[in-house]
Amino acid sequence: MRILMLAPPGVQSLDIVGPAEVFCEAGRRLGDENAYRIEIVGTQAGPIPATGSLRFLPDRTIDDPDIEADTLLVGGDPLLPPDVDPRVTRWIARTVPRVRRYGSICTGAFLLAAAGLLDGRQVTTHWECAAELAKRYPKVRVESDHIFIRDGALCTAAGVSAGMDLALALVEEDHGRELALAVARYLVLFLKRPGGQSQFSTHLAAQLAGKSAIQKVQQWVLSNLDRDASIETLAKQAQMSSRTFTRTFHREAGMTPAEFVHRARLDAARRLLEDSPAPLKKIARDTGFGSAERMRRAFLKSIGVGPADYRGRFGHH
Repeated sequence: MRILMLAPPGVQSLDIVGPAEVFCEAGRRLGDENAYRIEIVGTQAGPIPATGSLRFLPDRTIDDPDIEADTLLVGGDPLLPPDVDPRVTRWIARTVPRVRRYGSICTGAFLLAAAGLLDGRQVTTHWECAAELAKRYPKVRVESDHIFIRDGALCTAAGVSAGMDLALALVEEDHGRELALAVARYLVLFLKRPGGQSQFSTHLAAQLAGKSAIQKVQQWVLSNLDRDASIETLAKQAQMSSRTFTRTFHREAGMTPAEFVHRARLDAARRLLEDSPAPLKKIARDTGFGSAERMRRAFLKSIGVGPADYRGRFGHH
C-alpha cells in the first residue's frame, strides 16, 4: 500500500515519523518491507524544514505527476500560518478522490479544511488549536477531546503522538488486531489509548501549577488519596478561605479542586490496575473512591470501560 504523507514547511516532525514507524514495524512483522510504502510529499523541491531542527527529503512534490495511492495523510505546522497555499489545497482536492482513505494529523486538519473537505464532517485536531479550527472553518464539527475520529473515508488525529494511534488503527483495519497489538507492544504504545486529550496526568498538572500554596495542596492530594478532600479540608491545607482557595486553584491549575482530586484518584487506580493484582475493593479504598461500585461508575464515565475491563486490556501482572 502506498501511503502519501504531505509534509508542509515547518511540519511537526512526529506527524511524519510517528505514523511511518508504525507502518514500518507492521511491514517488518508481516515479513514484507513493502507492505506499506511511505512517500513524503513536499510543497516544493528540496529539504523540508521541520520541528526539532530536522529536515525531510521529499520523495516527490505536489508539482509532480499524480500517482495511484491507497492512503493520504496530511501533517501540520504547529505555527498555524494564517493562509494556506492554494497550490496545496488544489493538490489535496485532486488527490483525495484517487485514494481509499485520507486524513490529517494534528494541525494538518487546517489544510484539509482549507481544501473544503471537512465541511459538515466530525473531526479533531490538537486540543490547543481546536477553537481556532472551529473559528476559521465554522462549517466543520470540531471535537476537541478525541484522540482520533473516523468519519467514512476521512480520519483525523489529535496532536502530535496521536498520529501513531491513528496509524495503529489503520494497521488493525488492514491486517487485524493481532498485528496491530504486536506493533503497539513493540513501540510501547496503547493499541487503544483510554480517555481523550484532556485526560493528561494529574502529576504533570501538579508540576505545572504556579502558586506554591496550590502546588502544596496538589502534592498533599496525591499523597493522601484515601483521605477527605473536601473544599474545606483543601483550603485549610492552603491556609486560605474556601472561596479564595477555589478561585485561586482554578486560575492556577486550569480545573476545579474537585476535578483535580477526581483525576488524581482515577490516575492512581489506573496504575494499580495495570501493575498490581490487588482486588478491586482494595484499589477503590486505597485511591479514595470508597467502594468498587463508585470506582466502576467513575471509570465508565471518564474512560468508557469499567475497572475489570481496563485491567483486562492493560494489566501487566
